[in-house]
Amino acid sequence: QGQEGSQENQEVKKRRESIPALCSVTFSDPEGYIDSNDYAPLPLHSFLECTYNVTVYTGYGVELQVKSVNLSEGELLSIRGVDGPNLMVLANQTLLVEGQVIRSPTNTISVYFRTFQDDGIGTFQLHYQAFMLSCSFPRRPAFGDVTVMDLHSGGLAHFHCYLGYELQGAKTLTCINASKPHWSSQEPICSAPCGGIVHNATIGRVLSPSYPGNTNGSQVCVWTIEAPEGQKLHLHFERLSLSEKDRMVVYSGRTNKSTVLYDSFQTENVPFEGLLSEGSAIRIYFMAEEARASTAFNIRFEAFEKGHCYEPYIQNGNFTTSDPTYNIGTTVEFTCDPGHSLEQGPAIIECINVRDPYWNDTEPLCRAMCGGELSAVAGVVLSPNWPEPYAEGEDCIWKIHVGEDKRIFLDIQFLNLSNSDILTIYDGDEVMSHILGQYLGNSGPQKLYSSSPDLTIQFHSDPAGLIFGKGQGFVMSYIEVSRNDSCLDLPEIQNGWKTTSHTELVRGAKITYQCDPGYDIVGSDTLTCQWDLTWSSDPPFCEKIMYCTDPGEVDHSTRLISDPVLLVGTTIQYTCNAGFVLEGSSLLTCYSRETGTPIWTSRLPHCVSEETLACDNPGLPENGYQILYKRLYLPGESLTFMCYEGFELMGEVTIKCILGQPSHWSGPLPVCKVNQDSFEHALEAEAAAETSLEGGNMALAIFIPVLIISLLLGGAYIYITRCRYYSNLRLPLMYSHPYSQITVETEFDNPIYETGETREYEVSI
Repeated sequence: QGQEGSQENQEVKKRRESIPALCSVTFSDPEGYIDSNDYAPLPLHSFLECTYNVTVYTGYGVELQVKSVNLSEGELLSIRGVDGPNLMVLANQTLLVEGQVIRSPTNTISVYFRTFQDDGIGTFQLHYQAFMLSCSFPRRPAFGDVTVMDLHSGGLAHFHCYLGYELQGAKTLTCINASKPHWSSQEPICSAPCGGIVHNATIGRVLSPSYPGNTNGSQVCVWTIEAPEGQKLHLHFERLSLSEKDRMVVYSGRTNKSTVLYDSFQTENVPFEGLLSEGSAIRIYFMAEEARASTAFNIRFEAFEKGHCYEPYIQNGNFTTSDPTYNIGTTVEFTCDPGHSLEQGPAIIECINVRDPYWNDTEPLCRAMCGGELSAVAGVVLSPNWPEPYAEGEDCIWKIHVGEDKRIFLDIQFLNLSNSDILTIYDGDEVMSHILGQYLGNSGPQKLYSSSPDLTIQFHSDPAGLIFGKGQGFVMSYIEVSRNDSCLDLPEIQNGWKTTSHTELVRGAKITYQCDPGYDIVGSDTLTCQWDLTWSSDPPFCEKIMYCTDPGEVDHSTRLISDPVLLVGTTIQYTCNAGFVLEGSSLLTCYSRETGTPIWTSRLPHCVSEETLACDNPGLPENGYQILYKRLYLPGESLTFMCYEGFELMGEVTIKCILGQPSHWSGPLPVCKVNQDSFEHALEAEAAAETSLEGGNMALAIFIPVLIISLLLGGAYIYITRCRYYSNLRLPLMYSHPYSQITVETEFDNPIYETGETREYEVSI
């Protein structure tokens, strides 16, 4: 048996010392599968080492989902994140379960598999896909806040400080695209300055300085606060804790010679109702011989009109008023934030006294209580005196009870205790129940579930509190949830909606968020329920789109843009090149709609060649002509027609070329018709002329024959006379006239021939 065991050990040693068969595959597609069936065959007396690297575009990460895993004993499967030369194990074979989702922090993820098996090799299949990486949520500055517009590349984070604090550092950070996205610089901090001048003050705070002044720790700070002319100032001391050697003096004016309203060396306590200035200015003087942690003050100031009450204030709460100007008779009702209770004052106060208005009582306080019983479906639990540090020797118990068929989800959002203070969470309604969690010191966020509708929270602070100091406190919220083994349902988002891949939010279930038209999603749009029943990321939110998409260029034109970002209100002016005519609106304006994405006021215009849009000459009307005759007329040009004398134009005198596809005239071709009055007048004139002509013809017809007869008679007489003188023939003197038998007849019914202006007549004798 010993010999057989020795041989077996030698075989194992030989196998381990053998050279591994290496396989390495790199993927760059945005989606795919890693399947163990794709492995190369094992060489004899060797072992296999495979490395699969998935690399996607910068700014994207790799999400792996376990489809199946069936490994043999001794086989190793490790999923590792790649951050430059560093590798970090994200999961291994001991934690991998079907449906589990693993996300890489960079754009590369590595899967490492090793086996010594000669046969019966384990199998697994992994599905991978790219997802958009984002910057981590920027750290909120103490005494300030941060507003994140987008965690993805190019996203912005805007920082601001609470009243009385000043921002030290960049006001806006940008998420830089990289294999692991990061912010453009360190997050800024908020600090309280030592002194300063406030002009035209409306509301603000004076705080104890954040840093010591001189090397020995001594400080001298002076604040001058000036309200607008005609207004007064009210100071409310929310906190004032001075050492014996510290001094604070408040003057009702700009100089130290003004009336003293308060001097810490002469008065131990400040009036709870605060201080009122006599005029429009106040001067606060503070001196400390050495820096002490116990020195702290918080003074709130506000300006108000004379003849009115000052605006009230309540820390960790809110109020409603019947008159925002706080005139005589105004009432104010106070309420507290979740986790706080109203004490040391009435819930309602009233502005009284016409001559010198003031409130009939002081503002109450909202304080985080030590312990209590909570039965609402959701609520908040705060450390005593939050947001101020808790006191020494606190011993608090909170009992939470929800519906009988529910359990409690407790979200510890902030936890900062000293090492001598302890916070314990019990699964039940007694402090002897099963402990869900016990914490001391500084700890990150925690998420706990009860197994029943009852949960008990116990907090104990060290009575001495001197060895380890005091912590800042804690903030936690709770909500009732169903008892099934699933992820907590995520809330709906404003201006958007969500869809789920499964009816029950079991491991591997996905919730996808989408935004309404006109909104962009900020954050991850798809969240996965992970193996520990937590979601892969926080829910996104929908941000109103305040810009238009670029409408594009127009051929044969130039454009002038008023804002390259194309925000709402941006205008784009299009101008066509020479030889082209604009078809459509030349000016586009980006405007916002109540619902939907901002759009342009009109569609994109076009620049069309003048020849293709010109109107052809419509021709001449009969008996008419055109003024300024051309072959082609551009849209907008006019054409005027006229008729010859004696003709009247029927229709439009002027027609215009109207732009279109094709362009057309605004009206039909007019017609030139004979003018009726001119025609009748012409007929009358012609008739008169013909009548005159007929009379002349008749006279002429009578005159010509008479003239001819006279000439004949005269000629005959001369001939006879001469013949008688020379002839031997003697004729009787009394001889009848040779023409005495001739009968003369004149015809006037001859036809008239007209050839132009020439007239011919026939005369018969």
